[in-house]
Amino acid sequence: MIQQMIYNLTSLILGIMIFFSFIVAPLTFKILDEQNSRRFIRGIFPYYYILNFSFSLVVLFLFTFIKDYSVNFFLMGGICFLFLISNFALMPLINKFRDNKEDKKFKVSHFISVIINFIQIFFLVIILI
Repeated sequence: MIQQMIYNLTSLILGIMIFFSFIVAPLTFKILDEQNSRRFIRGIFPYYYILNFSFSLVVLFLFTFIKDYSVNFFLMGGICFLFLISNFALMPLINKFRDNKEDKKFKVSHFISVIINFIQIFFLVIILI
């Protein structure tokens, strides 16, 4: 039963990440003007990170509860950590660089956030297979 909860929550995190990355974010910039899309993205990202962090933390606790300290436990730990880094360190930097019109720093920091997102997706897929 706990293994099924781990599988379901991991699948949920992956689904949220894919939906947000490939549907919500692109459509936001396609449908809304720059000012409103920026406002919307800045408003939704903290929820995205905290929600996914919370689900991944529950999965980590479930692994601990069943004493499964396999590679999947450490991958999920990395996923949790990356959500925290993205939310509390990287996102404020990205916003600061965008606000200060530091385009090169913005592009680099945004690219790093995209790479982190894909690493997390990759880790989730590994956990699920």
